[in-house]
Amino acid sequence: MKFVDEAKLKVQAGNGGRGCVSFRREKFAPFGGPDGGDGGLGGSVYLKAVEGMNTLADFRISRTYKGQNGESGSGNDCTGHGGDDTYVSIPVGTVISDLNTGEQLGDLAIEGQVILVAKGGKGGWGNTRFKSSTNRTPRKSGLGIAGEKRELMLELKLIADVGLLGLPNAGKSTLIRAVSSARPKVADYPFTTLYPNLGVVTAGLGRSFVMADIPGLIEGAADGAGLGIRFLKHLQRTRVLLHLIDIAPPDPDADPVKDARTIVAELKKFAKDLGTKERWLLINKIDLLPPEEVERRTKDIVRRLRWKGPVYQISGATGAGTDALKQAVMRYLEEHPRAATETQSP
Repeated sequence: MKFVDEAKLKVQAGNGGRGCVSFRREKFAPFGGPDGGDGGLGGSVYLKAVEGMNTLADFRISRTYKGQNGESGSGNDCTGHGGDDTYVSIPVGTVISDLNTGEQLGDLAIEGQVILVAKGGKGGWGNTRFKSSTNRTPRKSGLGIAGEKRELMLELKLIADVGLLGLPNAGKSTLIRAVSSARPKVADYPFTTLYPNLGVVTAGLGRSFVMADIPGLIEGAADGAGLGIRFLKHLQRTRVLLHLIDIAPPDPDADPVKDARTIVAELKKFAKDLGTKERWLLINKIDLLPPEEVERRTKDIVRRLRWKGPVYQISGATGAGTDALKQAVMRYLEEHPRAATETQSP
């Protein structure tokens, strides 16, 4: 199924039922009076976060969701049956906004969370409600109130523990294939990854985390170059970023340090929180160079970047260094559990 992370949909709650005009008619109650019941409540529309969905593709087909209308009241003071509510399943991590006002209505970042997006209308009054000492035979009733209508914007932000950063062809997809069962496309040309991929990385019995691979960034991404920054939002919920640097780029004139700084600049342009998020440096493709050359280039990159954080030398193609990386990431995640409010990204 194609990955879709944005969708628009319309929701319309049910209308309230109409009130009833009725009078009590019994053999020994000639002046029974009014007994018309109220109309039933219209059904509301709710969105519910469920596991197992990882795309908004379904909303490209079905775009309108309605609550059931309430039934009209009836005699003998019977209130009409309320309309059934409608629950729409959406992926965990979806942000809901009003398309017309831009107001954010909710961020369903936890499985089972529910949000009311369109409230059903109230039922109209029956004529019993209008009786008084001066009007003992009211012959009017209320119309049901219309349910709310809204146009919504859904924006999916994948919930992953670890996010991969890097230029196109830095080896992100190869790495996620090496450490998980995810099988993204891998090829020797840029932008082979067109959509984010998720993989579950196992680091021992009962110990695992979720890794996200997004399309590569290039200079000017914030201005729309390459695939732009559309997919950077999927890194906002991660707890640690792994920044991959190709230690042996195919272009001999390429400067890994300059490229790394470019990516950091694009992160800061997109969101301040991404620029300050925990980030580790991964020197990738060490299998392409002799060990002494790997050490020399790594020291040069670290020195020029003035890097103070963790540095790992790995090869996604051969798996070298990936076991140590998995264990280090797992320890970090265990020592820095996700806060309850951390998933509520702006």
